[in-house]
Amino acid sequence: MTHSDQLDATFAALADPTRRAILARLVAGEASVTELAEPFAMSQPAISKHLKVLERAGLISRGRDAQRRPCRIEAQALAGVNDWLERYRQVWDANFQRLDNLLDELKAKEGLPVTRRRHDS
Repeated sequence: MTHSDQLDATFAALADPTRRAILARLVAGEASVTELAEPFAMSQPAISKHLKVLERAGLISRGRDAQRRPCRIEAQALAGVNDWLERYRQVWDANFQRLDNLLDELKAKEGLPVTRRRHDS
């Protein structure tokens, strides 16, 4: 799977609120399909379909513990999304910095105090 295909699969998986809720639950630790299905008004087969989407996207993995197949979150797929988003955050930070500078120039022309801002860039 190419990097682009991986991002597509990850964003498609994250587009559904049920799948995002499942991931949020798995942040607390591994869980069985039954445990993951509890808060939802849907059948276990429906939850299993959501889990397959998350698994194909690499967001979760399923182990085997006797009869139990616990699911766990896989952070590496989310790291790829974070890397992709980071490039855009840097663009927005630069845009905000330019806007701050322009506002400071306008304030100085008007004789208003210039506010110094802390940027995490």
